[in-house]
Amino acid sequence: MKTKKVLVVGATGTVGTAVAERLTAVGHEVIRVGRRGGDLQVDIADERSVAALFERVGRIDALVSTTGELHFGALGEMTSAQFEVGLQSKLLGQVRLALVGQAYLNDGGSITLTSGIVGEEPILYGANATAVNAAIDGFVRAAATELARGVRINSVNPTLLTESEGVFGPYFPGFESVPAARVALAYQRSIDGVQTGRVYRVW
Repeated sequence: MKTKKVLVVGATGTVGTAVAERLTAVGHEVIRVGRRGGDLQVDIADERSVAALFERVGRIDALVSTTGELHFGALGEMTSAQFEVGLQSKLLGQVRLALVGQAYLNDGGSITLTSGIVGEEPILYGANATAVNAAIDGFVRAAATELARGVRINSVNPTLLTESEGVFGPYFPGFESVPAARVALAYQRSIDGVQTGRVYRVW
């Protein structure tokens, strides 16, 4: 398998760490990017910060995003500003990475974004998360029809992480969790496979 230069944004989080470890284990060159940690830093809500990141990194074979904030709260008390948290961070932040990053991908490269199970299986207090995750998967399906030079795009849609059960488990009653290492396999599938416009559900 050809060694690929992979930019992992969100590499300091639980999923991002597992993805970086998996890709390194199979021989890829991984550049770890975080908000404050990692090899490089970026603010995905800031267009200039994203542009500066890609200018510094240069050409890549794959872009992975495992980052983005959401707002969880009761719908009856939610404000539009709170709802906008997920729109500006997890949704537009990841879309921004894809829009800017497409120009830096080598021919036949790939983009992999991250959504989540609540896009299809709503939970209490999760209206913002459901809207954002569903939109990410929709963007991926549409973008796949337009990307040039053989560039592919997919999303990974994981359920509750086993590592996060202690914090988020009460919000996911009856949901079976999955370990981050298993979720990471879906990112490798997106990067090293041939499919595009796919939503890889890891449930």
